[in-house]
Amino acid sequence: MRRIVLAGLGTVSSLVLLLAYPTSQNAAPGTAPAPGTAPAAAPAQKSAAGARPTRAQSGRSASKTYTGAVADARYGPLQVQITVANGKVTAVDAVQYPNGDGHSQQINSYAVPTLNSEVLAAQSARIDAVSGATYTSNAYAQSLQSALDAAHI
Repeated sequence: MRRIVLAGLGTVSSLVLLLAYPTSQNAAPGTAPAPGTAPAAAPAQKSAAGARPTRAQSGRSASKTYTGAVADARYGPLQVQITVANGKVTAVDAVQYPNGDGHSQQINSYAVPTLNSEVLAAQSARIDAVSGATYTSNAYAQSLQSALDAAHI
């Protein structure tokens, strides 16, 4: 009988420890966005041209910036901008994303930086959706593909 009680307590203790273990380095709910992430820009009007290339601010002629078409993320518009040099994506940022309410701010504070880093690693729009941010992930991929098409990547 004593062994059964000890085995049960050991199992319960193990489950508590397992479920309490943090599985990611994402920001905890209610915390500020990670350093280096810019706040969303004011919503822009959707242009008829879709993606539009512009010169990068760095002054390098081999580097160009492309802004994707505005995509609907259900809770607001989302727009991605990429910088391309020598046929590779060197920088990516969501210049506009839903942040009108606390829930959207909380979700996008971890989803947008995660999606940005995935694009740099994948060098394409074939990126995994962020769990809990499906609408943001889908709209992000749409706008990203628009920018990649404009860059002919």
